Amino acid sequence: MRKYIFIGIGGASGSITRAFLESIHIYNYKENIPLNTLLINLTGSFLLSLILTIALEIWAIDADIRIGITTGFIGSYTTFSTLCKETFKLLEVGDYFSALNYLTISTVLGLILSYYGIVVAREVIAKRVGSNNNNNDDTENITDLNYNSEVD
Repeated sequence: MRKYIFIGIGGASGSITRAFLESIHIYNYKENIPLNTLLINLTGSFLLSLILTIALEIWAIDADIRIGITTGFIGSYTTFSTLCKETFKLLEVGDYFSALNYLTISTVLGLILSYYGIVVAREVIAKRVGSNNNNNDDTENITDLNYNSEVD
C-alpha cells in the first residue's frame, strides 16, 4: 500500500510539472516540432538513468521511494503517448519531415541522455567512493559495485 502512496504523490507532482512546462511559450520558436514535449522527454530520460543509477549503485534508497520517483514522478513527467499524438498530428497535416525528425531526435537524444545520466551518476559514485577510500580502508572499490538493471 505504501508504494502506491509514493507513486500517487510522484505521479501528481510529475503531471503538474509537465503541465507547467508544456504551457511555457518559447520565444520566437516557429518550427513544427513540439519543443516543450521534446525537452520534457529528454530531461526525463536523463533523470531516470541518473536517479536509478544512483539509487541502485550508491545509496540504498527504499524501493517504495525509488518507485515513487521513477514510476510516479518521471513516468508521469515524461509522456510517450503525447510524443505519439504529436507525431501523428504532424503526419496528418503532411509534415512528414518534421514527424521523422521529431521521432529521430526524441529517440537518439533520449538514448544519449540516458547514457549520460548513467555516466554522471557513476562520476558521483567514483568521487564518493574515492573520498570514502581515503577515510576507510574497508570501503568497496568502485569497480566492485554491482549494477542491478532491474527497474521497478
